[in-house]
Amino acid sequence: MAAGNSNFDEILTTTLKNYVPKLTDNIFSARPLFYALTNGQTIRRIGGGSKVVVPIIYGTNSTAGSYSGTDTIDTTAQTGISAAEYDWKQYAATVTISGIEEAKNNGEAQIIDLLEGKIFQTQETIIENMNSMFYSNGAGNGGKDWLGLNALVGTGNDSGSAIGGIDATDSDNSWWRSTLTNQGDALTVAAMATMYNTVSVGNDQPTIIITDQDEYEKYESLLTGNIRYTDTDMADSGFQNLLFKGAPVTFDSNSELDGKMFFLNTKYLQLVAHSDVWFKPTPFVRPTNKDSVFSQILCYGNLTTSNRSRQGMLYGLTD
Repeated sequence: MAAGNSNFDEILTTTLKNYVPKLTDNIFSARPLFYALTNGQTIRRIGGGSKVVVPIIYGTNSTAGSYSGTDTIDTTAQTGISAAEYDWKQYAATVTISGIEEAKNNGEAQIIDLLEGKIFQTQETIIENMNSMFYSNGAGNGGKDWLGLNALVGTGNDSGSAIGGIDATDSDNSWWRSTLTNQGDALTVAAMATMYNTVSVGNDQPTIIITDQDEYEKYESLLTGNIRYTDTDMADSGFQNLLFKGAPVTFDSNSELDGKMFFLNTKYLQLVAHSDVWFKPTPFVRPTNKDSVFSQILCYGNLTTSNRSRQGMLYGLTD
């Protein structure tokens, strides 16, 4: 093995472990969907279980009501409470340093500089890969990918797929369907208003609207005069946005968004993380058959929803 700093592996392991909080902060502040899912540290952390279980309330309590004097009060057992069950998904990235890189960087400062460069490369790759997963339908890599908006909200005209173990094609489960509208034409404020209102109940309204650049610019062109209201929190986080009925409208370059506009209520969208394995780096090890050391950064979790009916999408939008 290459000569050099005898504490090389220990320095690498300690440096990577110390850098991980910054790595995760950088990742989850890099894209608008990440921001929406984690703003206010809303990641749900759980310690295990064979499935990720998300409680759901889909019905009302029929015993609630007025009464007078000695009227009999209804004590009927209630249904309307269930749970969606999601599989745990795994994600990993490997940081590798070859023997020749070790030999060329045998001082502690050089080791740290080398590792930081490797971490930055890994960070940028994770951002792109996870961003793609969180817009997709979860079928990628033989179904190993995490769920994304095209599964939780719907792909094309499919709002009735089985998500979380609940079959929305069953008429009894119509409450588990998102609202999807094939616009098949240019974006209009009227179409946006209809979608926004349809997925809203009282003050329970979309918290963010995400689309592609073309549709964002189309919306911008529809605004009256020079009036441009923005969400200051999103703007301060570096994301261009314009308000629609109080919800920030922003865009992403991901191809999964082409011709689509998602109306999301992030109160019911939750990124679940395993409390023990969430961007957890393993110690650097040396394979017996390779001139290198490597560490794996591991994640267990999934993207879930507890209420599909509060999510909507316009699709088939033309420029």
